[in-house]
Amino acid sequence: MHPAPSVIIFTTFSGLGFGLLAWMGLGIPDVGGMTLLAFFVIAYVLAAGGLLVSTFHLGNKKNAIYAFSQWRTSWLSREGVAAVVTLLLFGLIALARIFMGADMAFSGAIGSVLALITVFTTSMIYTQLKTISRWNQPLTPVLFLLHAIAGGALLAGEVKIAGVLLAALAVVMWLHWQQGDARAANRGSLGDATGLGHLGEVRMFESGHTGGNYVLDEMVYRVGRKHAQKLRMIALGAGAVLPAAILLLTPAGHATAFIALALHIAGAIVGRWLFFAEAEHVVGLYYGK
Repeated sequence: MHPAPSVIIFTTFSGLGFGLLAWMGLGIPDVGGMTLLAFFVIAYVLAAGGLLVSTFHLGNKKNAIYAFSQWRTSWLSREGVAAVVTLLLFGLIALARIFMGADMAFSGAIGSVLALITVFTTSMIYTQLKTISRWNQPLTPVLFLLHAIAGGALLAGEVKIAGVLLAALAVVMWLHWQQGDARAANRGSLGDATGLGHLGEVRMFESGHTGGNYVLDEMVYRVGRKHAQKLRMIALGAGAVLPAAILLLTPAGHATAFIALALHIAGAIVGRWLFFAEAEHVVGLYYGK
């Protein structure tokens, strides 16, 4: 599938923002006053900013409001509702904690759960698609949640916990790729797509159009295997392995935490681009892709 920059930015940075909110709902980091305000600002810029960026991927921006009305059947709508409820609740929590000195432990715990539910709904937008075999697997929500929780722990200053979570993320990333490769290899052929496979080998004689079309532009994107393997190593190394090693094997400090965070964000962006670029939509079978 063609990787849209707005979707890559949205899924990467909003996940970080909601991951940070999930930790803050539990009182982590244990700060107050203007320092706490700064953490809330960072979380809201990442979470709300990512949601706003996602609207640029819509063909008609005015239709964004309709995404909230289909929550009974649409994971996209559920994501929107969950995100708004989470941000509104944390807005009240932030006001009470910063300006009134209130603990808000119970509300904070609810907010943490809602933040993780928001990330889960985002992951289910992709996991539910049976037409894209790489995404349609149980590890996809785990991948999204670990990215959010690990990145949130890094932003919250919980470096050792973040190191452990990033190590777990590295394992899940590798397993997700292996499972995705296996599922993609078994997704069928042009004969399966047309139902004519029992007659023998089916191949495309001539394309039904003389130029490009929307389906090919948006749903069919080929990334070379060697290129994909290199990008996987970059995503795995920068996004999980190297920051985990830095956090777990070196003395804690602001410099090491910053380096680990920068590596993680860079690796996460590469990994998220690859997440979309390697997604072979089943419609590609009809075009011999």
